Amino acid sequence: QGQLAESGGGLVQAGGSLRLSCAVAGRGRTFTFFDMGWFRQAPGKEREFVAAVSRSGDKIDYADFVKGRFTISRDNTKNTVDLQMNDLKPEDTAVYYCNSNTLGVQWPWGQGTQVTVSS
Repeated sequence: QGQLAESGGGLVQAGGSLRLSCAVAGRGRTFTFFDMGWFRQAPGKEREFVAAVSRSGDKIDYADFVKGRFTISRDNTKNTVDLQMNDLKPEDTAVYYCNSNTLGVQWPWGQGTQVTVSS
């Protein structure tokens, strides 16, 4: 199973930027077998989809509420998935997680990384 370690969160003012990174351990070269995604969970809410990138990186999908502000990317040589977040809004405050976005495959969730956006 993949082991997930998210990093890069923090406290930022509205309009600011953060870059999150997810390191996937325990997959070796099979990392490229999996579509990957970023998800988030705000206090008192369900975890929700944020963005996804296909195995080769050629197909990308975003939730409507982040389109034009967030950019997902992956590095298959390093087994990492990044999320560049620009123009952050207070409603983006949440714990952000990465995981497989491949149908039928979900690894144990990591600790996530806290993103807090102040108004």
